[in-house]
Amino acid sequence: MQTLTMTMPDDFHIHLRDGEYLATTVPHCASYCTRAIVMPNLKAPVINTDLARLYQQRIVDDLSNSQEFQPLMTLYLTEKTDPAEIITAKNSGVVFGIKYYPAGATTHSQAGIFEWQKLRHVFETMQAVDLPLLIHGEVIDPQTDIFDREALFISDVLAPLHQEFPRLRIILEHITTQEAVDFVAAAPNNIAATITVHHLLLNRNDLLAGGVHPHYYCAPILKRVKHQQALIKAAISDTGKFFMGTDSAPHSIETKESSCGCAGIYTAPVALPLYATLFEENNALAKLEKFCSFYGAQFYRLPINQKKITLEKNAWAVPEYYDFGNSHVVPLYANKTIPWRIQK
Repeated sequence: MQTLTMTMPDDFHIHLRDGEYLATTVPHCASYCTRAIVMPNLKAPVINTDLARLYQQRIVDDLSNSQEFQPLMTLYLTEKTDPAEIITAKNSGVVFGIKYYPAGATTHSQAGIFEWQKLRHVFETMQAVDLPLLIHGEVIDPQTDIFDREALFISDVLAPLHQEFPRLRIILEHITTQEAVDFVAAAPNNIAATITVHHLLLNRNDLLAGGVHPHYYCAPILKRVKHQQALIKAAISDTGKFFMGTDSAPHSIETKESSCGCAGIYTAPVALPLYATLFEENNALAKLEKFCSFYGAQFYRLPINQKKITLEKNAWAVPEYYDFGNSHVVPLYANKTIPWRIQK
């Protein structure tokens, strides 16, 4: 049996949801990473440090006694965010970034941003105290083709924002396009990006060919093969600017398989084995540890984890679903066999 022992990863973009759902999502997350950047887009968004502390405690309460896991909290940026709250967040030891959602771009983003220019005072404060900005990079103009929204955000929003605030640390989340890869690769070292396992493994043919596959629907949406190949090249590069962020985003099976299905793919139970599969297929298994465990921690200025995790080449069948409150959630590659698994 082939095994791979590596430094325990960090997941720099995950959705854990709240309430009864934490009993499923938190143990799954803690099974493969020591720390995770937790997204704040709950039904009642996490808009200040006090709410972040309360949410963090609810997450920790769902850990088993044997699990070591630190949720790294974020605040939801709104057009009413006060610069004083940025300073409070920076000094809290709890909040590690501010999340920018274009209004209406994804799940529970209605309270997000319409015009970034209205928040110059917030970005100035973030730059001054060195608190990272985490961006969901899509324009929200309904007239813009959904497959072009990331590229236009980069040219029309991200580029001018970075030019005005050149020292602001920015993570372009869950990138999906060649344009995003090119922008991040050419930018200074205070610009980085996360890459999901589903955007590495899938393209829009997987979503749409032969029928609509709702459990492959996500935001940003899957793109062309050429963009998928650009992401793979970035992930296995040695630039240190691209790192793991699963964007694992669970929804109940009823809300996925509906007339207006929710965007989000639940990858937490399979993320690390599937990253290993992808890296191995591209003759880059030796680079997996840097992508999952080093580059993100270095960008966030966190110590490298000391704990180790072992993957084994031992094929297993992904379950059809997991319990999710009073319903179920379908994981990525449900009912499929994958070659790598986390050694217990």
